[in-house]
Amino acid sequence: MNATVTFKRWSLAAAGLMVVLPTMALAQDKGDDPCRRHHSDRPSHCEVRDTTVPNPGTDLSVDATPNGGITVRGWNRQDMQVRAIVVTQADSEGDAVALGRQVQVFTDGGRVRTDGPSHERGRSWSVSFEVMVPSHSNLDLRSTNGGLSLSDVAGNLELRTTNGGIRLARVGGRVRGNTTNGGIKAELDGTTWNGEGMDIETHNGGVDLRLPDNYSAHLEADTSNGGVSIDFPITMQGELTRKISTDIGSGGPTIRVRTTNGGVRIGRR
Repeated sequence: MNATVTFKRWSLAAAGLMVVLPTMALAQDKGDDPCRRHHSDRPSHCEVRDTTVPNPGTDLSVDATPNGGITVRGWNRQDMQVRAIVVTQADSEGDAVALGRQVQVFTDGGRVRTDGPSHERGRSWSVSFEVMVPSHSNLDLRSTNGGLSLSDVAGNLELRTTNGGIRLARVGGRVRGNTTNGGIKAELDGTTWNGEGMDIETHNGGVDLRLPDNYSAHLEADTSNGGVSIDFPITMQGELTRKISTDIGSGGPTIRVRTTNGGVRIGRR
């Protein structure tokens, strides 16, 4: 028997800080419906919930635990726009739709989070987020089984997941990222780091760091079971194998990347 997948789009409305602007298009292209990318061999239901928070503040958190991914992008506006992709699976289409009604998404007080029924045999749910935030924000992104992606934001940035990769692009400030099972890819811009520095780590996965040709920084790279390669000229003693600590260009804030089981590559953009 073929599985049935249903799709739904709706908006959240609540008092206080959370205001829905249904006529304002999200920066993410609504034509690219994320539910169309969802496939399941079991009866499932997918719906998209769009919310606008007009004044979220500078300290923001997005929690997609236990089973959701997070994509955050910065923009030159003071509101926050949240797209929640809710996916449920059950023994029948009707049960999957009913389960979706029990999954709640909250966007109050600068916190984006979920709540729902406990996972039971044959019934499961997940919520992934696509979020637009002011480009200067302090962010705390968390998941358990899902990847984290962050771009075009500067601030105190914390990213933590267990099973999922981390992707960073054009970020600044103080960045700390950690995953247990997943690769890390970071692409920086400009001529040097703007802020305190970056420290990202994975335990099981490779690290790919890309820098502009004329970039200046203090680089630290470390792996226990893998190799380190770098496309920039450096001065150091000994053999380049599993660990480096060196300046490129004229030096600068520390960019630190680490893995336990995997290689580290520091390449040019």
